[in-house]
Amino acid sequence: MRFLDASAFTADRPWGALDITEIDTATIRLHWTDQPYIWHVNDGPEVFVVLDGAVDMHYRDNGEEHIEHLIPGRICYAEPGDEHVANPAPEARILVVERKGSV
Repeated sequence: MRFLDASAFTADRPWGALDITEIDTATIRLHWTDQPYIWHVNDGPEVFVVLDGAVDMHYRDNGEEHIEHLIPGRICYAEPGDEHVANPAPEARILVVERKGSV
């Protein structure tokens, strides 16, 4: 067994990650960041769970930009084709489950 303290995890760069495990074709990673990611479109499903800090998830729906404020315990499920960018407020630790090799 392995136990992790997500609130103590930091990385040497924004969006640095600790690979926790792979299950079939999915990866489970713990990310730390204090900088926004990039606008991108998922090529597979993604589960995004804020564990510590907060994230403003910007996403586009029918060309219109929206923002959802995510705090610890909030989960975002992005389907393939969803355009979005995560902005930490001011830093966050996030558990991400996605297809191996996904953007």
